[in-house]
Amino acid sequence: MNIHEYQAKEVLRKYGVPVPSGNIALNPNEVEKAVNATNTKVWVVKAQIHAGGRGKAGGVKLAKSKNEAIKLAKELFGKVLVTHQTGPEGQKVGRVYIESGSSIKKEYYLSIVIDRASSAPVFIVSSEGGMDIEEVAERAPEKIIKVVIKNGEMLPFHARELGFAIGLKGDLLKQFSKVALDLYKAFIELDCDQVEINPLVVTEDDQIIALDAKVNFDDNSLFRHKDLLAYRDEAEEDPLELRAKENELSYVKMEGNIGCMVNGAGLAMATMDIIKYYGGAPANFLDVGGGATKERVSEAFKIILSDKNVKAILVNIFGGIMKCDIIAEGIIAAVKEVGVTIPLVVRLAGTNFELGRKLLDQSGLEIISANDLEDAAKKAVNVIKK
Repeated sequence: MNIHEYQAKEVLRKYGVPVPSGNIALNPNEVEKAVNATNTKVWVVKAQIHAGGRGKAGGVKLAKSKNEAIKLAKELFGKVLVTHQTGPEGQKVGRVYIESGSSIKKEYYLSIVIDRASSAPVFIVSSEGGMDIEEVAERAPEKIIKVVIKNGEMLPFHARELGFAIGLKGDLLKQFSKVALDLYKAFIELDCDQVEINPLVVTEDDQIIALDAKVNFDDNSLFRHKDLLAYRDEAEEDPLELRAKENELSYVKMEGNIGCMVNGAGLAMATMDIIKYYGGAPANFLDVGGGATKERVSEAFKIILSDKNVKAILVNIFGGIMKCDIIAEGIIAAVKEVGVTIPLVVRLAGTNFELGRKLLDQSGLEIISANDLEDAAKKAVNVIKK
C-alpha cells in the first residue's frame, strides 16, 4: 500500500526522524488555514500524488509570502501531473501539502528495501541526493553504496558504515546514524516494502532533515496494522485494481490488448512472457488464486472486460486446488452475463480438465480451445491480427 508524502512524514516523525513542519489541505477551502498554520519565511507548496518526479512536473513550488503560497496551492488542486511514474495519462492532484522551507547545504539519498538475493533488508545510500537514483546509478554507479542487514538485526556500526560511506563525520555522522537506526525500526515494525528519503539534507545550520519521504507497506501484513488503513487514498488507485482487491483478486493493469486470467503468479508471469514472445501484448496481470469460486472467476472476467483496450482474452488454468470445471462454470456464467463479443482462448489442464472442456464445448459459446500454453498464446495473438 502506497501513502502520500505528508503521511509518510507523519509516520517517520513518530519514530524520531526529523522532518520539516507542515500542514495538509484536502480541498481548496483548507488552503488558507494550512498556510497560516505553517510558521516559516518560505513556504514549499507540494502536490500530493502517489508518484515521483513531482518537482519536474510542476508539482512543487516555492512561495515567499502567505498570499503567494495560497495562490500556488489553490492552483495545484485539480491539476493533472504527468511524471515518469504516472504514465502519459497523469494523476490529478486532490491534496496539497504546505511545508516550511529549509536552507539546504547538501543533499543525500537514503532508502531501505528488501534485497531478494540475500532475503534481507538492504540500505542504499548516495552522496548524490535530490535526483532519480536510477540516473545516479547510470552516471556514477560508484556513488551508490549498499549495506545488507544480515539476520535482521541492525546495529550502530551498520549506521556508521553508511555515514562514513557518504563522507559524514562528527556530529553529522551522529545525527545520520540515529536517522538510519530510527528508519530501520520503522521499516521492520510496520512491515514496509520500501522506505525512501530523497533528499535527506544537511541544512545551513548543520541539521539533518528528511526533506521528502516515501513509505510503502506490504499489503499482506496490513491485517497486523489496521490503523495504517486510514492512510489509504482510493482516489490514487486504479479503479479496476481497487475492484479486484475487494474481490480477493490480484490484478495489475498494463498497456496491451490481450486480457489474461490465470491461477498462480508464476503461471501468470509465464503467460505474459509467452504472449510477448509471439508478438502480442498482455493487457493485465490477473491471478484468480488457488481457491477461487465461480463467482470470483465471473468477477475476474468483468474486470478484464472493463478495460476497453482488451481485444481478446486468454484463460490459462492449471487445475490443482482450483478445479477446471469450476473455472469453466465461471467462464460460462461471465460470458452469458456480460455478453462477451471478443475472441476467447481457453487452455485448461490438471484436475477435472476433461469435465471443464466438456462444459465449455456444450455451452454453445464461441470459445477457442488450446492444447497447451504455446498453442494458447499463438491463437490469442493471431486472432487479433485477423
